[in-house]
Amino acid sequence: MTIQGRSSAEHGGRVRLGMVGGGQGAFIGAVHRIASRLDDRYRLLAGALSSDPERALASAQELGLDEGRSYTDYRAMARRERRLKDGIEVVSIVTPNHLHFPVAKAFLKAGIHVICDKPLVHSSREARQLQELAETRDLLFAVTYNYSGYPMVRQAREMVMGGELGEIRVVQVEYPQDWLTEKLEDSGQKQAAWRTDPARSGAGGCVGDIGTHAYHLATFITGLELESLCADLSHFVSGRRLDDNVQILLRFKGGARGMLWASQVAPGNENALRIRVFGSKGGLSWSQEDPNYLYHTPFAQPPRRITRGGSGSSALAGRVTRIPPGHPEGYLEGFANLYSEVADAIVARREGRAPGAEVMFPTVEDGCRGVAFIEAAVRSSERGARWVKM
Repeated sequence: MTIQGRSSAEHGGRVRLGMVGGGQGAFIGAVHRIASRLDDRYRLLAGALSSDPERALASAQELGLDEGRSYTDYRAMARRERRLKDGIEVVSIVTPNHLHFPVAKAFLKAGIHVICDKPLVHSSREARQLQELAETRDLLFAVTYNYSGYPMVRQAREMVMGGELGEIRVVQVEYPQDWLTEKLEDSGQKQAAWRTDPARSGAGGCVGDIGTHAYHLATFITGLELESLCADLSHFVSGRRLDDNVQILLRFKGGARGMLWASQVAPGNENALRIRVFGSKGGLSWSQEDPNYLYHTPFAQPPRRITRGGSGSSALAGRVTRIPPGHPEGYLEGFANLYSEVADAIVARREGRAPGAEVMFPTVEDGCRGVAFIEAAVRSSERGARWVKM
């Protein structure tokens, strides 16, 4: 068993971090800040935490930021931080979706690496622009599909890539929640309000918010590339403008088939992301609500339970494990693993070397594929659930 210990001293000093969005009361901003600090790899030095000057300043004071590096305009932040001797090296973007593109573009143009929440942007055209800009400027661009940071997800990927399941045949992935079972957006709840608003969320509701997580998890573990899909997007709550339930058939290159169900109107489900992968030699099953265990079912053999940090766990999974088996480890740690991987890559850039092959995190390319997935699902559903190419 390997317990991770990634001190900042061992990894070239803390990375200088900025944040756009994530001010007072913002759930995901706090998650990103905790993730950045969990392994002591970052220092949060600057932020445009709100467009409201008073709220931005109050948020910065709560976090101990210097008043001179609390901004109300992300463009001004990008310009000034670029000029400072100790300016930020990377920015974390935790705004509603409609701001991802202009904010990421501004910081890439300033020569600053980007960590962006998902989905990346509203359109493939915008996604390609960001990808080209990152490549042209030779900048890192991470997208926080955080479930790829879980140790047992890394274990599952390693087992699939190592051929332990044989030829992959079937992928079943689901992500049901129940928090939008009623029209919560009419209550003034901010998360519900922007996530159900096409102008801020984009063309996909449930499919963009959690369906993209399920899609990325399926492709991350299996390494398969989606060829085409057939989607039925529904909105069951009267007056809701975006989908709140998603059912999609998947065809992968090479012949594998799959199904994806995501819902935010499934009573009794809190955050029930689950994946099952079946191949010619066996199957795997993993659930986000019970994340420390991976179930392996070799064909015609007794099933195996692989424990995070324990029996059957590989060195690759151990690398992103912090505490001994039997102690719960999950959501925040998965996010933190991605932040630490990005820190490894940034420090390697500082030192003029390539990061180790074991360093992995979702990139702008994954973000582009996620946007293409949303667009294809919306297009298929609008055509009466017809098959469409990715």
